Amino acid sequence: MSMDDILLDVEEMMESAVEYLRNEFRGIRTGRASVGLVDHIKVDYFGSPTDLRQLASISTPEATLIVIKPFDPGTLKDIEKAIQASDLGITPNSDGHVIRLSVPALSTDRRGQIVTQLKKMAEACRVTIRNSRRDGNKEADKQQKESLLTEDEAKKGKDEIQALTKTYEGKVNEMLDAKVKEIEED
Repeated sequence: MSMDDILLDVEEMMESAVEYLRNEFRGIRTGRASVGLVDHIKVDYFGSPTDLRQLASISTPEATLIVIKPFDPGTLKDIEKAIQASDLGITPNSDGHVIRLSVPALSTDRRGQIVTQLKKMAEACRVTIRNSRRDGNKEADKQQKESLLTEDEAKKGKDEIQALTKTYEGKVNEMLDAKVKEIEED
């Protein structure tokens, strides 16, 4: 395995960790309605857990309202149950055709809890990035021991891995700062 392959693997692992965090952040509730709050909810659809976005159209006509219109009206009750079972903390309001979710403003205490949760999620992502760095460095050392890489190539590769680590940790910090700001300004 060449140093380029090692770097590519490390970068892919770091990128997937950041992408996972980005998706997790989308599901965190702010005081504003967002399709990302509910599109990941799993609905028991004929015994199979299915994403809500596959069963209904989801829109946000107002800043504090999410409207869910099932493609099949028979799934309305199942969707309601799934929303109530989720950790959203929002009670669905149904008229038999569509479900309306009114997103309440966040209390100061709840904002603090959410910020703490966001920081834990970001730290878990940073740990994953650092683990990717460790794995890449180990692979470079292994390749050097097997005389597939020179000492200089391995050193240069480790420096590049460290640069990637800083870059991706910076992305995590930027995402965290943006989400915290979004929660605190609502």
